[in-house]
Amino acid sequence: MTVKIQNKIVGFEVSTQKGEESAPPPPAPEPESDPVDSKSMAEVIQLQPVLRRPEDLEGSTYKIKTPLFEHAFYVTINDIVVNGRRRPFEIFINSKNMDNFAWIVALTRVMSAVFRHGGDATFLVEEMRSVFDPRGGYFKPGGKYMPSLVAEIGECIERHLMKIGMIQPQEVSPELAAKRQAVVERGGLGNAQCPKCGQFSVTRLDGCDTCLECGYSKCG
Repeated sequence: MTVKIQNKIVGFEVSTQKGEESAPPPPAPEPESDPVDSKSMAEVIQLQPVLRRPEDLEGSTYKIKTPLFEHAFYVTINDIVVNGRRRPFEIFINSKNMDNFAWIVALTRVMSAVFRHGGDATFLVEEMRSVFDPRGGYFKPGGKYMPSLVAEIGECIERHLMKIGMIQPQEVSPELAAKRQAVVERGGLGNAQCPKCGQFSVTRLDGCDTCLECGYSKCG
């Protein structure tokens, strides 16, 4: 039945029919939780502590002059002393040539980050020496072939790591020394590029292509 209200409403209450109970109000919705579970936000565990930079560092600078560019590149590697031993801490590459500025800055920052984490950084040498320039490499004074500028930067790092004692100079095995001597006696030289080290030091010995630089052989 419709009831017309004549007076002003100043309050109200909910009434129910006799024998019926008022339905309980629906539960308030729970606040939405953060989609990222706090328990899953584990702290990042550093496998190696990040080394802090002292005020003063000792280092060495190496000059790279390639026939690909007019200006030379200068590679500076600074060292830190950890437990009485020197290890690389940061690297800088400078040149008047600005053509490669962006990727060189990126490369030095990545390598410096690897150095500062205190782990084994010797793997950088092999990785960088394996980079081949699609435009072709060049020969250094003395005849050594460099497949790319990045590879020669890797060689600078190798020289530095040998200097501070982190890498031992590669010893020539008696077998490789004998192969080199055999090539010298017959008056031949390597004239093909090695797929392993990139040097033009592959020659044919006993029916098998052999690299006189690293000892690589197709015959195993």
